Amino acid sequence: MADALLLNLVLFLPLAGMLLLTLVPATAPGAVRQLSLWVMVLQLALTSWLYTRFDAAAPGLQFATRLPWIADWGVYYSIGLDGFNLLLVLLTAFLGPIVVAGSFTAITKDVKLFYAMVFLVQFAMMGTFLAQDLFVFYVFWETMLIPMFLLIGIWGGERRIYATIKFVLYTAFGSILMLAAVIYLVMSATPAAGVASFAFADLYKAQLPLQAQTLMLVAFGLSFAIKVPMVPLHTWLPDAHVEAPTAGSVILAGVLLKMGTYGFMKLGFPLFPDATQLFTPVLMTLAVISIVYGAGLALVQDDIKKIIAYSSISHLGYVMLGLLSLELTGIQGAVIQMVSHGLVAAGLFLMVGMIYERCHSRELAAYGGLAKLLPVYSVFFMILTLASVGLPTTSGFTGEFLVLLGAFTGAWPQYQAGHSLPLVLAVVAVSGVVLGALYMLRFALTFLYGAVKAPHHGEQHPLADLSGREKTILGLIVVAVFALGLFPEEPMRKTERAAEAYRQLVSTPRLPGGKP
Repeated sequence: MADALLLNLVLFLPLAGMLLLTLVPATAPGAVRQLSLWVMVLQLALTSWLYTRFDAAAPGLQFATRLPWIADWGVYYSIGLDGFNLLLVLLTAFLGPIVVAGSFTAITKDVKLFYAMVFLVQFAMMGTFLAQDLFVFYVFWETMLIPMFLLIGIWGGERRIYATIKFVLYTAFGSILMLAAVIYLVMSATPAAGVASFAFADLYKAQLPLQAQTLMLVAFGLSFAIKVPMVPLHTWLPDAHVEAPTAGSVILAGVLLKMGTYGFMKLGFPLFPDATQLFTPVLMTLAVISIVYGAGLALVQDDIKKIIAYSSISHLGYVMLGLLSLELTGIQGAVIQMVSHGLVAAGLFLMVGMIYERCHSRELAAYGGLAKLLPVYSVFFMILTLASVGLPTTSGFTGEFLVLLGAFTGAWPQYQAGHSLPLVLAVVAVSGVVLGALYMLRFALTFLYGAVKAPHHGEQHPLADLSGREKTILGLIVVAVFALGLFPEEPMRKTERAAEAYRQLVSTPRLPGGKP
Protein backbone atom coordinates (compact mmCIF):
# COMPACT_ATOMS: atom_id res chain seq x y z
CA MET A 1 0.00 0.00 0.00
CA ALA A 2 2.83 2.39 0.84
CA ASP A 3 4.44 1.76 -2.55
CA ALA A 4 1.12 2.46 -4.29
CA LEU A 5 0.89 5.80 -2.49
CA LEU A 6 4.49 6.47 -3.48
CA LEU A 7 3.66 5.89 -7.14
CA ASN A 8 0.82 8.41 -6.88
CA LEU A 9 3.27 10.85 -5.34
CA VAL A 10 5.64 10.31 -8.25
CA LEU A 11 2.81 11.11 -10.66
CA PHE A 12 1.51 14.22 -8.90
CA LEU A 13 4.81 15.75 -7.79
CA PRO A 14 5.05 17.92 -10.93
CA LEU A 15 1.60 19.36 -10.17
CA ALA A 16 2.77 20.06 -6.63
CA GLY A 17 5.79 21.77 -8.19
CA MET A 18 3.47 23.99 -10.24
CA LEU A 19 1.60 25.00 -7.09
CA LEU A 20 4.84 25.75 -5.27
CA LEU A 21 5.95 27.95 -8.17
CA THR A 22 2.98 30.23 -7.50
CA LEU A 23 4.58 31.06 -4.14
CA VAL A 24 7.86 32.18 -5.74
CA PRO A 25 7.93 35.71 -7.18
CA ALA A 26 8.57 35.93 -10.92
CA THR A 27 11.32 38.44 -10.13
CA ALA A 28 13.38 35.65 -8.53
CA PRO A 29 14.28 33.39 -11.48
CA GLY A 30 17.11 31.75 -9.54
CA ALA A 31 14.67 30.53 -6.88
CA VAL A 32 12.31 29.29 -9.60
CA ARG A 33 15.10 27.26 -11.19
CA GLN A 34 16.28 25.77 -7.89
CA LEU A 35 12.77 24.82 -6.79
CA SER A 36 12.06 23.19 -10.15
CA LEU A 37 15.30 21.24 -10.03
CA TRP A 38 14.78 19.84 -6.54
CA VAL A 39 11.20 18.80 -7.26
CA MET A 40 12.43 16.86 -10.30
CA VAL A 41 15.30 15.35 -8.31
CA LEU A 42 12.83 14.17 -5.67
CA GLN A 43 10.67 12.59 -8.37
CA LEU A 44 13.70 10.76 -9.76
CA ALA A 45 14.69 9.52 -6.29
CA LEU A 46 11.20 8.14 -5.60
CA THR A 47 10.99 6.54 -9.04
CA SER A 48 14.39 4.91 -8.56
CA TRP A 49 13.22 3.49 -5.23
CA LEU A 50 10.13 1.99 -6.88
CA TYR A 51 12.33 0.56 -9.64
CA THR A 52 14.41 -1.29 -7.04
CA ARG A 53 11.22 -2.51 -5.35
CA PHE A 54 9.71 -3.82 -8.60
CA ASP A 55 9.49 -7.62 -8.50
CA ALA A 56 10.57 -9.02 -11.86
CA ALA A 57 9.07 -12.42 -11.06
CA ALA A 58 5.56 -11.12 -10.31
CA PRO A 59 3.15 -10.97 -13.25
CA GLY A 60 0.80 -8.08 -13.94
CA LEU A 61 0.57 -4.68 -12.28
CA GLN A 62 2.48 -3.64 -9.20
CA PHE A 63 1.94 -0.65 -6.89
CA ALA A 64 -1.52 -0.31 -8.48
CA THR A 65 -4.27 2.14 -7.55
CA ARG A 66 -7.84 1.81 -8.83
CA LEU A 67 -10.45 4.32 -7.66
CA PRO A 68 -13.85 5.17 -9.19
CA TRP A 69 -13.80 8.38 -11.20
CA ILE A 70 -16.90 8.33 -13.43
CA ALA A 71 -18.23 4.97 -12.26
CA ASP A 72 -21.47 5.16 -14.27
CA TRP A 73 -19.36 5.22 -17.43
CA GLY A 74 -17.00 2.54 -16.19
CA VAL A 75 -14.14 5.03 -15.84
CA TYR A 76 -11.65 4.45 -13.01
CA TYR A 77 -8.53 6.30 -12.00
CA SER A 78 -6.26 3.33 -12.53
CA ILE A 79 -2.47 3.46 -12.55
CA GLY A 80 0.32 0.96 -11.95
CA LEU A 81 3.77 -0.22 -12.93
CA ASP A 82 4.51 -3.23 -15.11
CA GLY A 83 7.25 -4.37 -17.43
CA PHE A 84 5.70 -2.36 -20.26
CA ASN A 85 6.13 1.03 -18.61
CA LEU A 86 8.75 0.54 -15.89
CA LEU A 87 11.83 1.61 -17.87
CA LEU A 88 9.98 4.41 -19.63
CA VAL A 89 8.75 5.86 -16.33
CA LEU A 90 12.32 5.72 -15.03
CA LEU A 91 13.59 7.39 -18.23
CA THR A 92 11.01 10.19 -17.87
CA ALA A 93 12.00 10.78 -14.25
CA PHE A 94 15.71 10.70 -15.15
CA LEU A 95 15.36 13.31 -17.89
CA GLY A 96 13.22 15.62 -15.72
CA PRO A 97 16.05 17.23 -13.70
CA ILE A 98 18.28 17.19 -16.79
CA VAL A 99 15.72 19.25 -18.75
CA VAL A 100 15.42 21.69 -15.85
CA ALA A 101 19.18 22.07 -15.24
CA GLY A 102 19.89 22.23 -18.96
CA SER A 103 17.68 25.31 -19.27
CA PHE A 104 19.27 27.39 -16.49
CA THR A 105 21.10 29.71 -18.87
CA ALA A 106 19.13 29.10 -22.06
CA ILE A 107 15.77 30.39 -20.78
CA THR A 108 15.72 33.98 -19.58
CA LYS A 109 12.20 35.03 -20.67
CA ASP A 110 9.11 34.14 -18.60
CA VAL A 111 11.17 31.73 -16.51
CA LYS A 112 8.36 30.91 -14.10
CA LEU A 113 5.89 30.08 -16.86
CA PHE A 114 8.51 28.01 -18.66
CA TYR A 115 9.16 25.73 -15.69
CA ALA A 116 5.43 25.49 -14.99
CA MET A 117 4.99 24.13 -18.52
CA VAL A 118 7.88 21.70 -18.01
CA PHE A 119 6.14 20.45 -14.87
CA LEU A 120 2.84 20.06 -16.74
CA VAL A 121 4.33 18.09 -19.62
CA GLN A 122 6.21 15.90 -17.12
CA PHE A 123 2.92 15.16 -15.32
CA ALA A 124 1.18 14.34 -18.60
CA MET A 125 3.96 12.05 -19.84
CA MET A 126 4.12 10.18 -16.53
CA GLY A 127 0.35 9.79 -16.52
CA THR A 128 0.29 8.43 -20.07
CA PHE A 129 2.78 5.72 -19.17
CA LEU A 130 1.19 4.84 -15.83
CA ALA A 131 -2.48 4.83 -16.93
CA GLN A 132 -4.20 1.45 -16.98
CA ASP A 133 -7.60 2.81 -18.05
CA LEU A 134 -8.18 3.89 -21.64
CA PHE A 135 -10.13 7.02 -20.66
CA VAL A 136 -7.37 8.10 -18.27
CA PHE A 137 -4.76 7.30 -20.91
CA TYR A 138 -6.53 9.49 -23.44
CA VAL A 139 -6.85 12.42 -21.02
CA PHE A 140 -3.13 12.36 -20.27
CA TRP A 141 -2.32 11.84 -23.97
CA GLU A 142 -4.22 15.01 -24.89
CA THR A 143 -2.91 17.01 -21.93
CA MET A 144 0.63 16.71 -23.33
CA LEU A 145 -0.37 18.86 -26.28
CA ILE A 146 -0.99 22.00 -24.20
CA PRO A 147 2.44 22.51 -22.61
CA MET A 148 4.30 21.40 -25.75
CA PHE A 149 2.29 23.93 -27.77
CA LEU A 150 3.39 26.68 -25.38
CA LEU A 151 7.00 25.51 -24.99
CA ILE A 152 7.56 25.66 -28.75
CA GLY A 153 5.26 28.61 -29.43
CA ILE A 154 6.68 30.95 -26.76
CA TRP A 155 10.35 29.95 -26.41
CA GLY A 156 11.00 28.57 -29.90
CA GLY A 157 12.89 29.97 -32.88
CA GLU A 158 11.88 32.38 -35.62
CA ARG A 159 9.45 29.96 -37.30
CA ARG A 160 8.02 28.69 -34.02
CA ILE A 161 4.40 29.52 -34.85
CA TYR A 162 4.54 27.52 -38.08
CA ALA A 163 6.19 24.57 -36.31
CA THR A 164 3.73 24.69 -33.42
CA ILE A 165 0.64 24.80 -35.61
CA LYS A 166 1.97 21.93 -37.73
CA PHE A 167 2.71 19.85 -34.64
CA VAL A 168 -0.76 20.52 -33.20
CA LEU A 169 -2.60 19.77 -36.45
CA TYR A 170 -0.83 16.47 -36.96
CA THR A 171 -1.33 15.39 -33.35
CA ALA A 172 -4.94 16.56 -33.17
CA PHE A 173 -5.82 14.68 -36.35
CA GLY A 174 -4.53 11.43 -34.90
CA SER A 175 -6.16 12.09 -31.54
CA ILE A 176 -9.61 12.64 -33.04
CA LEU A 177 -9.40 9.31 -34.84
CA MET A 178 -8.27 7.59 -31.65
CA LEU A 179 -11.13 9.13 -29.66
CA ALA A 180 -13.68 7.76 -32.12
CA ALA A 181 -12.01 4.36 -31.95
CA VAL A 182 -11.97 4.43 -28.13
CA ILE A 183 -15.73 5.06 -28.01
CA TYR A 184 -16.48 2.31 -30.52
CA LEU A 185 -14.15 -0.16 -28.83
CA VAL A 186 -15.61 0.35 -25.35
CA MET A 187 -19.20 0.16 -26.60
CA SER A 188 -18.45 -3.00 -28.59
CA ALA A 189 -16.76 -4.66 -25.62
CA THR A 190 -19.56 -3.79 -23.18
CA PRO A 191 -21.74 -6.79 -22.22
CA ALA A 192 -25.41 -6.43 -23.12
CA ALA A 193 -26.51 -6.15 -19.48
CA GLY A 194 -23.25 -4.89 -18.01
CA VAL A 195 -21.40 -1.67 -17.35
CA ALA A 196 -18.84 -0.33 -19.77
CA SER A 197 -15.18 -0.73 -18.86
CA PHE A 198 -12.18 1.25 -20.04
CA ALA A 199 -9.71 -0.98 -18.18
CA PHE A 200 -6.92 -2.31 -20.38
CA ALA A 201 -7.24 -5.74 -18.80
CA ASP A 202 -10.93 -5.95 -19.80
CA LEU A 203 -10.43 -4.55 -23.30
CA TYR A 204 -7.72 -7.15 -23.98
CA LYS A 205 -10.49 -9.78 -23.79
CA ALA A 206 -12.73 -8.06 -26.34
CA GLN A 207 -13.63 -10.10 -29.41
CA LEU A 208 -14.16 -8.02 -32.54
CA PRO A 209 -14.69 -9.00 -36.19
CA LEU A 210 -11.66 -8.61 -38.43
CA GLN A 211 -13.18 -5.63 -40.24
CA ALA A 212 -13.76 -3.79 -36.96
CA GLN A 213 -10.29 -4.68 -35.73
CA THR A 214 -8.82 -3.31 -38.94
CA LEU A 215 -10.63 0.01 -38.62
CA MET A 216 -9.65 0.28 -34.95
CA LEU A 217 -6.02 -0.55 -35.71
CA VAL A 218 -5.95 2.12 -38.43
CA ALA A 219 -7.43 4.73 -36.07
CA PHE A 220 -5.18 3.92 -33.13
CA GLY A 221 -2.23 3.26 -35.43
CA LEU A 222 -2.39 6.62 -37.20
CA SER A 223 -2.41 8.45 -33.87
CA PHE A 224 0.56 6.45 -32.59
CA ALA A 225 2.43 6.51 -35.92
CA ILE A 226 2.24 10.32 -36.03
CA LYS A 227 3.78 10.48 -32.57
CA VAL A 228 6.61 7.98 -33.34
CA PRO A 229 6.81 9.32 -36.14
CA MET A 230 6.79 6.78 -38.95
CA VAL A 231 7.27 7.62 -42.62
CA PRO A 232 5.25 9.19 -44.27
CA LEU A 233 3.76 10.89 -41.17
CA HIS A 234 7.08 12.33 -40.05
CA THR A 235 7.20 15.78 -41.62
CA TRP A 236 6.17 17.67 -38.46
CA LEU A 237 9.18 16.41 -36.49
CA PRO A 238 12.12 18.30 -38.09
CA ASP A 239 10.26 21.62 -37.90
CA ALA A 240 9.27 21.04 -34.27
CA HIS A 241 12.83 20.10 -33.30
CA VAL A 242 14.50 22.95 -35.16
CA GLU A 243 12.20 25.62 -33.72
CA ALA A 244 11.82 24.19 -30.21
CA PRO A 245 14.05 25.41 -27.39
CA THR A 246 16.64 22.88 -26.24
CA ALA A 247 14.38 21.70 -23.43
CA GLY A 248 11.56 21.13 -25.92
CA SER A 249 13.81 19.07 -28.18
CA VAL A 250 15.02 16.99 -25.22
CA ILE A 251 11.43 16.31 -24.13
CA LEU A 252 10.38 15.49 -27.69
CA ALA A 253 13.26 13.15 -28.49
CA GLY A 254 13.76 11.79 -24.99
CA VAL A 255 10.22 10.90 -24.03
CA LEU A 256 7.42 12.23 -26.21
CA LEU A 257 8.25 10.17 -29.31
CA LYS A 258 8.22 7.04 -27.14
CA MET A 259 4.51 7.65 -26.53
CA GLY A 260 3.88 6.41 -30.05
CA THR A 261 5.90 3.20 -29.78
CA TYR A 262 4.55 2.60 -26.26
CA GLY A 263 1.02 3.07 -27.60
CA PHE A 264 1.59 0.37 -30.21
CA MET A 265 3.09 -1.95 -27.59
CA LYS A 266 0.50 -1.41 -24.87
CA LEU A 267 -2.66 -0.84 -26.93
CA GLY A 268 -2.50 -0.88 -30.72
CA PHE A 269 -1.16 -4.38 -31.34
CA PRO A 270 -2.51 -6.26 -28.25
CA LEU A 271 -6.05 -4.89 -28.61
CA PHE A 272 -6.38 -5.90 -32.28
CA PRO A 273 -4.23 -9.01 -32.72
CA ASP A 274 -5.92 -10.45 -35.81
CA ALA A 275 -5.65 -7.17 -37.74
CA THR A 276 -2.06 -6.81 -36.55
CA GLN A 277 -1.17 -10.26 -37.87
CA LEU A 278 -2.84 -9.44 -41.18
CA PHE A 279 -1.00 -6.15 -41.63
CA THR A 280 2.35 -7.14 -40.12
CA PRO A 281 4.09 -7.27 -43.56
CA VAL A 282 2.89 -3.73 -44.35
CA LEU A 283 3.83 -2.42 -40.91
CA MET A 284 7.25 -4.07 -41.00
CA THR A 285 7.86 -2.58 -44.44
CA LEU A 286 6.99 0.90 -43.14
CA ALA A 287 9.29 0.36 -40.15
CA VAL A 288 12.22 -0.55 -42.40
CA ILE A 289 11.45 2.35 -44.75
CA SER A 290 11.57 4.64 -41.70
CA ILE A 291 14.95 3.17 -40.72
CA VAL A 292 16.53 3.68 -44.13
CA TYR A 293 14.74 6.87 -45.20
CA GLY A 294 15.35 8.62 -41.86
CA ALA A 295 19.04 7.70 -42.02
CA GLY A 296 19.29 8.84 -45.62
CA LEU A 297 17.74 12.22 -44.81
CA ALA A 298 20.06 12.66 -41.82
CA LEU A 299 23.02 12.02 -44.12
CA VAL A 300 22.31 15.07 -46.30
CA GLN A 301 21.31 17.65 -43.67
CA ASP A 302 23.32 20.81 -43.00
CA ASP A 303 21.38 21.87 -39.90
CA ILE A 304 22.81 20.04 -36.88
CA LYS A 305 19.43 19.83 -35.20
CA LYS A 306 17.87 18.27 -38.28
CA ILE A 307 20.57 15.58 -38.38
CA ILE A 308 19.55 14.39 -34.92
CA ALA A 309 15.84 14.85 -35.67
CA TYR A 310 15.94 12.62 -38.75
CA SER A 311 18.11 10.11 -36.93
CA SER A 312 15.26 9.73 -34.42
CA ILE A 313 12.97 8.53 -37.20
CA SER A 314 15.54 5.90 -38.11
CA HIS A 315 16.22 4.72 -34.56
CA LEU A 316 12.53 4.41 -33.67
CA GLY A 317 11.99 2.36 -36.81
CA TYR A 318 14.05 -0.32 -35.07
CA VAL A 319 11.63 -0.21 -32.14
CA MET A 320 8.71 -0.91 -34.46
CA LEU A 321 10.64 -3.71 -36.15
CA GLY A 322 11.37 -5.33 -32.79
CA LEU A 323 7.74 -5.14 -31.67
CA LEU A 324 6.51 -6.68 -34.92
CA SER A 325 9.05 -9.51 -34.82
CA LEU A 326 7.01 -11.18 -32.01
CA GLU A 327 10.24 -12.68 -30.75
CA LEU A 328 11.05 -12.24 -27.07
CA THR A 329 14.53 -10.97 -27.92
CA GLY A 330 13.21 -8.44 -30.42
CA ILE A 331 10.45 -7.18 -28.11
CA GLN A 332 12.86 -6.63 -25.23
CA GLY A 333 15.32 -5.05 -27.65
CA ALA A 334 12.58 -2.62 -28.69
CA VAL A 335 12.12 -1.53 -25.06
CA ILE A 336 15.88 -1.14 -24.56
CA GLN A 337 16.11 0.80 -27.83
CA MET A 338 13.39 3.20 -26.66
CA VAL A 339 15.32 3.97 -23.50
CA SER A 340 18.67 4.13 -25.30
CA HIS A 341 17.39 6.54 -27.91
CA GLY A 342 15.84 8.68 -25.18
CA LEU A 343 19.22 8.99 -23.46
CA VAL A 344 21.42 9.47 -26.53
CA ALA A 345 19.14 11.84 -28.45
CA ALA A 346 18.53 13.90 -25.32
CA GLY A 347 22.29 14.19 -24.79
CA LEU A 348 22.95 15.19 -28.39
CA PHE A 349 20.21 17.83 -28.39
CA LEU A 350 21.59 19.23 -25.15
CA MET A 351 25.03 19.47 -26.76
CA VAL A 352 23.56 21.25 -29.77
CA GLY A 353 21.88 23.67 -27.37
CA MET A 354 25.16 24.25 -25.53
CA ILE A 355 27.06 25.13 -28.69
CA TYR A 356 24.14 27.25 -29.93
CA GLU A 357 24.23 29.31 -26.72
CA ARG A 358 27.88 30.08 -27.46
CA CYS A 359 27.79 30.55 -31.23
CA HIS A 360 24.14 31.18 -32.20
CA SER A 361 24.30 29.03 -35.33
CA ARG A 362 23.05 25.54 -36.21
CA GLU A 363 24.71 25.35 -39.62
CA LEU A 364 27.16 22.46 -39.78
CA ALA A 365 29.36 24.29 -42.29
CA ALA A 366 29.92 27.10 -39.78
CA TYR A 367 31.91 24.83 -37.48
CA GLY A 368 35.20 22.98 -37.55
CA GLY A 369 38.05 21.95 -35.31
CA LEU A 370 36.03 22.07 -32.10
CA ALA A 371 38.22 19.30 -30.68
CA LYS A 372 40.95 21.94 -30.33
CA LEU A 373 38.67 24.71 -29.08
CA LEU A 374 36.45 22.67 -26.74
CA PRO A 375 38.23 19.42 -25.81
CA VAL A 376 35.90 18.41 -22.96
CA TYR A 377 32.84 19.16 -25.06
CA SER A 378 34.30 17.10 -27.90
CA VAL A 379 34.93 14.06 -25.69
CA PHE A 380 31.28 13.99 -24.59
CA PHE A 381 30.15 14.57 -28.17
CA MET A 382 32.16 11.64 -29.51
CA ILE A 383 30.89 9.30 -26.77
CA LEU A 384 27.27 10.13 -27.60
CA THR A 385 28.01 9.93 -31.33
CA LEU A 386 29.42 6.42 -30.94
CA ALA A 387 26.46 5.44 -28.78
CA SER A 388 24.13 6.64 -31.54
CA VAL A 389 26.11 4.58 -34.07
CA GLY A 390 25.72 1.53 -31.84
CA LEU A 391 29.25 0.96 -30.58
CA PRO A 392 29.48 -2.16 -28.38
CA THR A 393 29.38 -1.40 -24.62
CA THR A 394 26.87 1.41 -25.23
CA SER A 395 23.09 1.21 -24.94
CA GLY A 396 22.71 1.84 -28.67
CA PHE A 397 24.44 -1.43 -29.47
CA THR A 398 22.32 -3.42 -26.99
CA GLY A 399 19.02 -2.15 -28.36
CA GLU A 400 19.79 -2.45 -32.07
CA PHE A 401 21.53 -5.82 -31.72
CA LEU A 402 18.60 -7.36 -29.84
CA VAL A 403 16.07 -5.94 -32.32
CA LEU A 404 17.98 -7.26 -35.34
CA LEU A 405 18.53 -10.60 -33.64
CA GLY A 406 14.80 -10.84 -32.97
CA ALA A 407 13.96 -9.82 -36.53
CA PHE A 408 16.23 -12.48 -38.04
CA THR A 409 15.09 -15.13 -35.55
CA GLY A 410 11.46 -14.50 -36.46
CA ALA A 411 12.12 -14.22 -40.20
CA TRP A 412 14.13 -17.42 -40.70
CA PRO A 413 11.30 -19.94 -40.09
CA GLN A 414 9.08 -17.92 -42.41
CA TYR A 415 11.78 -17.94 -45.06
CA GLN A 416 12.03 -21.72 -44.77
CA ALA A 417 8.26 -21.88 -45.19
CA GLY A 418 8.50 -19.90 -48.44
CA HIS A 419 7.86 -16.35 -47.17
CA SER A 420 10.98 -14.32 -47.94
CA LEU A 421 9.72 -10.77 -47.21
CA PRO A 422 10.50 -10.76 -43.44
CA LEU A 423 14.07 -11.93 -44.08
CA VAL A 424 14.56 -9.35 -46.85
CA LEU A 425 13.30 -6.61 -44.53
CA ALA A 426 15.62 -7.74 -41.74
CA VAL A 427 18.58 -7.63 -44.14
CA VAL A 428 17.63 -4.14 -45.37
CA ALA A 429 17.27 -2.98 -41.75
CA VAL A 430 20.96 -3.76 -41.21
CA SER A 431 21.78 -1.06 -43.76
CA GLY A 432 20.38 1.46 -41.27
CA VAL A 433 23.31 0.67 -38.99
CA VAL A 434 25.74 1.43 -41.83
CA LEU A 435 23.94 4.63 -42.77
CA GLY A 436 23.85 5.62 -39.09
CA ALA A 437 27.62 5.35 -38.91
CA LEU A 438 27.92 7.42 -42.09
CA TYR A 439 25.77 10.37 -41.04
CA MET A 440 26.99 10.54 -37.44
CA LEU A 441 30.68 10.18 -38.31
CA ARG A 442 30.28 12.76 -41.11
CA PHE A 443 28.73 15.03 -38.51
CA ALA A 444 31.59 14.44 -36.04
CA LEU A 445 34.31 14.77 -38.70
CA THR A 446 33.03 18.14 -39.89
CA PHE A 447 32.15 19.38 -36.43
CA LEU A 448 35.21 18.41 -34.42
CA TYR A 449 38.10 18.21 -36.89
CA GLY A 450 39.61 20.12 -39.77
CA ALA A 451 40.24 23.85 -39.82
CA VAL A 452 39.31 25.64 -36.61
CA LYS A 453 36.23 27.80 -37.07
CA ALA A 454 33.14 28.72 -35.09
CA PRO A 455 30.79 31.72 -35.17
CA HIS A 456 31.70 34.52 -32.73
CA HIS A 457 35.02 32.86 -31.87
CA GLY A 458 38.20 34.92 -31.88
CA GLU A 459 41.15 35.93 -29.83
CA GLN A 460 39.07 38.62 -28.13
CA HIS A 461 36.14 36.26 -27.50
CA PRO A 462 37.39 32.66 -27.13
CA LEU A 463 34.80 29.93 -26.73
CA ALA A 464 34.36 28.65 -23.20
CA ASP A 465 34.42 24.90 -22.69
CA LEU A 466 31.78 23.10 -20.64
CA SER A 467 30.89 24.49 -17.25
CA GLY A 468 30.57 22.31 -14.16
CA ARG A 469 26.79 22.22 -14.54
CA GLU A 470 27.05 21.11 -18.16
CA LYS A 471 29.65 18.45 -17.35
CA THR A 472 27.39 17.05 -14.63
CA ILE A 473 24.38 16.88 -16.94
CA LEU A 474 26.27 15.14 -19.74
CA GLY A 475 28.18 12.94 -17.31
CA LEU A 476 24.92 11.54 -15.91
CA ILE A 477 23.69 10.72 -19.41
CA VAL A 478 26.98 9.04 -20.37
CA VAL A 479 26.94 6.94 -17.20
CA ALA A 480 23.38 5.83 -17.98
CA VAL A 481 24.34 5.00 -21.59
CA PHE A 482 27.21 2.76 -20.49
CA ALA A 483 25.24 1.24 -17.61
CA LEU A 484 22.50 0.12 -20.00
CA GLY A 485 25.06 -1.05 -22.56
CA LEU A 486 27.26 -3.01 -20.16
CA PHE A 487 24.64 -4.32 -17.73
CA PRO A 488 21.38 -4.87 -19.62
CA GLU A 489 20.52 -8.07 -17.72
CA GLU A 490 18.64 -6.40 -14.86
CA PRO A 491 16.34 -4.16 -16.97
CA MET A 492 15.74 -7.06 -19.37
CA ARG A 493 14.81 -9.29 -16.46
CA LYS A 494 12.29 -6.73 -15.25
CA THR A 495 10.67 -6.48 -18.71
CA GLU A 496 10.70 -10.18 -19.59
CA ARG A 497 7.25 -11.06 -18.25
CA ALA A 498 5.69 -8.07 -19.99
CA ALA A 499 7.37 -9.04 -23.27
CA GLU A 500 5.99 -12.57 -22.93
CA ALA A 501 2.51 -11.19 -22.17
CA TYR A 502 2.71 -8.88 -25.20
CA ARG A 503 3.71 -11.75 -27.48
CA GLN A 504 0.87 -13.89 -26.12
CA LEU A 505 -1.71 -11.13 -26.61
CA VAL A 506 -0.66 -10.34 -30.18
CA SER A 507 -0.27 -14.00 -31.19
CA THR A 508 -3.67 -15.17 -29.89
CA PRO A 509 -6.64 -14.75 -32.28
CA ARG A 510 -9.69 -13.05 -30.75
CA LEU A 511 -12.30 -13.17 -33.46
CA PRO A 512 -15.92 -13.66 -32.30
CA GLY A 513 -16.70 -17.29 -31.67
CA GLY A 514 -13.08 -18.16 -30.98
CA LYS A 515 -11.30 -18.54 -27.69
CA PRO A 516 -10.36 -15.22 -26.03
